[in-house]
Amino acid sequence: MPRATTPLNDTQLRTAKPSAKEYILSDTNGLGLRIRPDGSKDWIFRYKKPHTDKRAKLTLGSYAGGMALKQARDTRDTYLSLLDNNIDPQTHRDDIKQKATFDTGSTLLAIAGQWFEVKKSKVTADFAHDIWRSLERHIFPVIGARPLGEVTAPMAISAIEPVAARGNLETVKRLCQRLNEIMTFAVNTGVIHHNPLAGIKDKFANPVKQHNPTLEPNQLHLLMDTLHRASIKLPTRVMIEWQLHTMVRPMESAGTKWEEIDFDNSTWTIPPARMKKKREHIVPLSSQALALLEVMHPISGHMAHVFPSQRDPLRHANEGTPNVALKRMGFKDRLTAHGMRALASTTLNEQSFDYDVIEMALAHIDPNGTRRSYNHAKYLPRRRVMMDWWSQQIEDAATGNMSMAASTQGLRAVN
Repeated sequence: MPRATTPLNDTQLRTAKPSAKEYILSDTNGLGLRIRPDGSKDWIFRYKKPHTDKRAKLTLGSYAGGMALKQARDTRDTYLSLLDNNIDPQTHRDDIKQKATFDTGSTLLAIAGQWFEVKKSKVTADFAHDIWRSLERHIFPVIGARPLGEVTAPMAISAIEPVAARGNLETVKRLCQRLNEIMTFAVNTGVIHHNPLAGIKDKFANPVKQHNPTLEPNQLHLLMDTLHRASIKLPTRVMIEWQLHTMVRPMESAGTKWEEIDFDNSTWTIPPARMKKKREHIVPLSSQALALLEVMHPISGHMAHVFPSQRDPLRHANEGTPNVALKRMGFKDRLTAHGMRALASTTLNEQSFDYDVIEMALAHIDPNGTRRSYNHAKYLPRRRVMMDWWSQQIEDAATGNMSMAASTQGLRAVN
């Protein structure tokens, strides 16, 4: 018959002295106090593993570190309950530690960061900045610190509702899209098993589709006259005309680099990284467009960007600068920087220029996938004719030398 173990008491624990070799004072049901030669005292739990009956030993905590007898017995009893259900206490404890580590590294903010590393390689740098900034402003302060597995639809909706209350429904739509992309990324990488935010967009009203306001072709002279008389800085004036002549998007215009300009061939090659659709775009430059570069060269020719930022010359100007200027010039709700592309498109279509040539000049992607795969023509010779005509149209609308491009005609572009 096995010898019964006498339970330990506080006096025994307190007065136990170290010896030359490690030894154990046994309590009951596998609990014991291990005393090392250096005098340290640790609680241990000895048991047999479920299914294999292999002997195992777990360290529960330090006696000197604050684990008293009662706490040690409570921990032992918890482990005995696990064993009664054929659960190995060692495996159970490792699972808890792993989950804690997993939760710490799997917050919404952490996973969003991983998603963003992939996302930003697929969009322009400016658009990537806008994506992350929107999450920083509206999402992360509210639920960014939560483990992703705990994020629910009501939580996400609560974070977005203040944006909706201000009437910014387009921002609401984008936030819903971006949160769903993050969740889909988490599902695909095994962080979570399903996307709990799939339907959050249904909680909010859809934004009303609004086209960028623009002028009619016969109002081009109004823009040029107003631009001539406007009290705005020279680089801003030139940037507005540059975008008007080249028909590019505001972000592509603001980011123009000198190294992208080929003066010998009168072309501007925008690399894929700066284009909305991640495809290289070549712009044939008219003599008027080259004249605008002549105006900017004394100002920024020694810098990387044609239109440098005033606050940080190493960065390009803000793409929103032309919009701000147009509003101050009286074009609020009548014309935006992006609307100048529509003005050019409408004018050229009314003049019966080839639709494909116009679309290529606007860097639009053919919605027909098969046609797009086989149609790699850039129509450069025909586009050059069209761009020259468009620039002349702008110059003609700028009667009395109201155009910066017209005022510098005859000057040689600086290479």
